[in-house]
Amino acid sequence: MVDLESEVPPLPPRYRFRDLLLGDQGWQNDDRVQVEFYMNENTFKERLKLFFIKNQRSSLRIRLFNFSLKVLSCLLYIIRVLLDPPPQGNKWYHIFWVTRCLPLWGLQVSVALISLFETVLLGYLSYKGNIWEQILRIPFILEIINAVPFIISIFWPSLRNLFIPVFLNCWLAKHALENMINDLHRAIQRTQSAMFNQVLILISTLLCLIFTCICGIQHLERAGKKLTLFDSLYFCIVTFSTVGFGDVTPETALSKLFVVIMICVALVVLPIQFEQLAFLWMERQKSGGNYSRHRAQTEKHVVLCVSSLKIDLLMDFLNEFYAHPRLQDYYVVILCPTEIDVQVRRVLQIPMWSQRVIYLQGSALKDQDLLRAKMDDAEACFILSSRCEVDRTSSDHQTILRAWAVKDFAPNCPLYVQILKPENKFHIKFADHVVCEEEFKYAMLALNCICPATSTLITLLVHTSRGQTTPWEPFKQLTGIKQTLNREGQQSPEQWQKMYGRCSGNEVYHIIMEESTFFAEYEGKSFTYASFHAHKKFGVCLIGVRREDNKNILLNPGPRYIMNATDTCFYINITKEENSAFKNQDQLRRNNASRSFYHGPSRLPVHSIIASMGTVAIDLQDTSCRSASGPNLALPPEGSKETRRPSIAPVLEVADTSSIQTCDLLSDQSEDETTPDEDVSTNLEYAKGYPPYSPYIGSSPTFCHLLHEKIPVCCLRLDKSCQHNYYEDAKAYGFKNKLIIVAAETAGNGLYNFIVPLRAYYRPKKELNPIVLLLDNPPDMHFLDAICWFPMVYYMVGSIDNLDDLLRCGVTFAANMVVVDKESTMSAEEDYMADAKTIVNVQTLFRLFSSLSIITELTHPANMRFMQFRAKDCYSLALSKLEKKERERGSNLAFMFRLPFAAGRVFSISMLDTLLYQSFVKDYMISITRLLLGLDTTPGSGFLCSMKITEDDLWIRTYARLYQKLCSSTGDIPIGIYRTESQKLRTSESQISISVEDWEDTKDSKEQSHHRNNHRNSTSSDQSDHPLLRRKSMQWARRLSRKVPKHSGKTAEKISQQRLNLYRRSERQELAELVKNRMKHLGLTTVGYDEMNDRQGTLSYILINPSPDTRLEVNDVVYLIRPDPLAYLPNSAPSRKSSICNTTGPDTREETQL
Repeated sequence: MVDLESEVPPLPPRYRFRDLLLGDQGWQNDDRVQVEFYMNENTFKERLKLFFIKNQRSSLRIRLFNFSLKVLSCLLYIIRVLLDPPPQGNKWYHIFWVTRCLPLWGLQVSVALISLFETVLLGYLSYKGNIWEQILRIPFILEIINAVPFIISIFWPSLRNLFIPVFLNCWLAKHALENMINDLHRAIQRTQSAMFNQVLILISTLLCLIFTCICGIQHLERAGKKLTLFDSLYFCIVTFSTVGFGDVTPETALSKLFVVIMICVALVVLPIQFEQLAFLWMERQKSGGNYSRHRAQTEKHVVLCVSSLKIDLLMDFLNEFYAHPRLQDYYVVILCPTEIDVQVRRVLQIPMWSQRVIYLQGSALKDQDLLRAKMDDAEACFILSSRCEVDRTSSDHQTILRAWAVKDFAPNCPLYVQILKPENKFHIKFADHVVCEEEFKYAMLALNCICPATSTLITLLVHTSRGQTTPWEPFKQLTGIKQTLNREGQQSPEQWQKMYGRCSGNEVYHIIMEESTFFAEYEGKSFTYASFHAHKKFGVCLIGVRREDNKNILLNPGPRYIMNATDTCFYINITKEENSAFKNQDQLRRNNASRSFYHGPSRLPVHSIIASMGTVAIDLQDTSCRSASGPNLALPPEGSKETRRPSIAPVLEVADTSSIQTCDLLSDQSEDETTPDEDVSTNLEYAKGYPPYSPYIGSSPTFCHLLHEKIPVCCLRLDKSCQHNYYEDAKAYGFKNKLIIVAAETAGNGLYNFIVPLRAYYRPKKELNPIVLLLDNPPDMHFLDAICWFPMVYYMVGSIDNLDDLLRCGVTFAANMVVVDKESTMSAEEDYMADAKTIVNVQTLFRLFSSLSIITELTHPANMRFMQFRAKDCYSLALSKLEKKERERGSNLAFMFRLPFAAGRVFSISMLDTLLYQSFVKDYMISITRLLLGLDTTPGSGFLCSMKITEDDLWIRTYARLYQKLCSSTGDIPIGIYRTESQKLRTSESQISISVEDWEDTKDSKEQSHHRNNHRNSTSSDQSDHPLLRRKSMQWARRLSRKVPKHSGKTAEKISQQRLNLYRRSERQELAELVKNRMKHLGLTTVGYDEMNDRQGTLSYILINPSPDTRLEVNDVVYLIRPDPLAYLPNSAPSRKSSICNTTGPDTREETQL
């Protein structure tokens, strides 16, 4: 047993009770001293000071009591004046003596005693060694003047009627009011507006001047006109307002002198007060003031937190936020630490925004500023990052701190946060909605390489189209006048612009199935059946669902998914169903029997969609299911495959396994069709599984094509040989597919999201394109460790400014060149100059490699007009005029008709800011966009892909039949078309689409016919046909002859044009020779370099959810949402192949264990 006494030391002698009793003197040698703190506050003076001055609440009560005494003394003076009888006799007597009754005298004496005692006590408590400082204070002097005579009259009764200027107590009341407001702020721990304090001081000063003048003149005029208080008030108001009627004037010299003194005091005091008030008003205009608590409790508002506010950012937010009808009554409070910009101030003064937008200068990290913005009462808080800063990581850090501060101050306020770097995303996982810019940017650029113009497709889906009729449209409806749509491009004479503008108004909406007219009748049916028939009947495209008990959204869950009444349906349409009016076709047929609602050859309905004031009227079709295998279907051409059936199978209500087949329309070279040797070698190279290493926290795991073993880091370098391979350029590798080159400044973690969608498991292995990263700076090792598991991914240190670097990385046989905007150039002295270097570099690439498909990212969408710039292209000038007209009409996407944007060749990440804004109304938009881009993979959810329409597929004829073919065979859901057309000649000068350069090239068709495969004059498959070129050239010449008068200068003009043609041709040949010489110098073969082939004669655009009767054309690319192939892999029969998608081969079944 342990001896406790040996372990615990004994107490010191002074703390032993035995030693205290016995008087042990050992404790006296102890040097410890007991200290008592705050002894200075135990004195009587300190306790009084604590009560009267230091304590905020008790001091506030004392100030309020003092203020009440002063106001009471002024009221007693007014009562005394009113009770004073009219003066008679010696006039100077009435100036020094007044009549004061005994009760009134007693009250005034009591007030004087209390006031004097309080003044002396406060002077004693605030005494700091200088007594004259306390005595010579103006409040103390006024107190002595007004209180001491009353106290003397107690001992000297004959002085009770002595005149005492008690009305001067109004200045003491003003002083007490100021102290009371200061104590009030300290007591409630709230800083009131300085403007409020200054206005209060100004008003109190003005009232004190007027009251002093009234009482002084009234008393001094007792020796003259004997004015009443009302007459004195009238005189003071007339005098201080500089009116001066002159009907009431002072007579005595003393009153005149008093008026002069008061006017001088007013001229000195009031301008000072007004100057301070004006200064504070200007400062408040800069800081923005406060958002009132009453308005915050009665009205709804959202807060926008930004580090710097630019006019483009502001207008994008306001246009998108207020595009929704239910948000029209919301207020927007902008909290920004910088002073308001001049352009922003000018915009906020517009009546449309001045009543709804409030600018506050302040920081989200200060509780006072968050309180000014009433963040705790806000419906939402949008926190945006500053993408124009050079250090984007620092910008993210500021965004993270703002999000933390808002979450700490208002935990219940929904947060909508924009972050730049994906590695910083996990810091704000608590936010309700997060958009990571680099994640979306790189995923969108990657899909652009395999699904053309994906960036344009997503941008149009997340933008709210104007879609509103003009103000006189309701009058036209009432009067029966035919209305026209006011959508983008509807007033353009070009057909493609009308179709493109009309389809751009499609957005994603949601509705509960049992509450829907579109989908309620398909309860218990398969998803594919519901999607096809809803599109056939209503023209809406059902793309996804969500179970009531599940938060995950499933895009095209496939034909095996059975619709439930409580499911939430997500569909693409011009407007949501709640804003739609339905008109049955049978009723229209009775009203107009002669009108045909079906297309003759295909018997398909012609849909009439009329958008008016946010409401859509849709012609309903017959609900009976018409067989699509009738005799009206055209047979396929003779040259088509024999396996293609001449008719389309109907879409089954409940699909079985046999109904899910792969049709020839979607067939590609699958892995199953390879030879045994190729299959074995392929399986040895690649596997399918989840990447074992992610470069940042928070990346969504994606099933991808991977290598069985990661390759050494040295083998990732494309332009340098190592001990494992001896290749030093892209050509030496002998890739079967064309390259995808990404030109970026650094290998950020977001670049990982460019690789993952291109290596997703549902991409056929034979269609995988090699990826080359052209980086200005060497990548980090952790990034190389992440990409070394992916097949055919390489990097090279170089720049697009250097032609040698471009040639080494294989630009001459690349399918796509992706140019990412550099972070170091995003900030410039002139904002729109941030894209200058990128635009010029891309223009150089466009001139050197005209056949290369270049996808460019820009900082500012307004700079899209400089992409592939042609100064003398009349068609581009016509598009510029169209863009200006659309902007004047209030379009949110005025740049949508620019050819590079419509074709998906240019993209700006700022266009995706609206995705965050839309999520306030549509909380599912971020999830759907991430699923479309492949950033998230939900089991059972489909993915975005595309298919190309060839001449053998034209037997389908229309979009509706294609919809049925896909739904009945593979379960794919088409959502749009990417169409490429040749630019045709227009008769009007403003619509001419051919430049002088192209006309000169067509004249010598014999020499250059093999270089004109994509010439803009040809519309057939054989575009080098000599008679066709001659006919077009003659048409062009005739058009020129109509515009140019016949005179002697015509010959000279032709000669000058021919010289220009020779000059330009020599320039082209010079550029081609430059490229070839550099290739020979680097030891690269020039085979495959096509210096004359370009795509300048075509235009491309997107049709989102086109009408069912839209005709298919050759080279149309159809966007598809394909079901998840893994969702149909049977677990019980491993040898059974899935027939849902041709991209799932044996490797899907055998190699998923990685």
